[in-house]
Amino acid sequence: MAGKKQLSPVRLATADDVPARAMTLREATEHGTRLDELKAMRLILVTHMESENTLARDLAALTRQVREISKEIDELSTSAEGDDLTKAADTDDEAFNPYAV
Repeated sequence: MAGKKQLSPVRLATADDVPARAMTLREATEHGTRLDELKAMRLILVTHMESENTLARDLAALTRQVREISKEIDELSTSAEGDDLTKAADTDDEAFNPYAV
């Protein structure tokens, strides 16, 4: 595919142009959770979207991928919060007092 322009590598940085200390995709894959992996992927995609070297034709696909990853992050975050509720449900019940009714 000679002549096709590809996404060039981007340097991940924060708004202050100080290198970000978020977990890299490699670190997230090797040592993190699925949520860490998704956050690292989203950071890479968003950085590409903000890059001045990204072609306009690539923005729609990048936007779609970011939306899908963000949705999955929300679902995993919500299910992680739900774990607290299941822990509460596992507590012992008090003895039934028929006079309390």
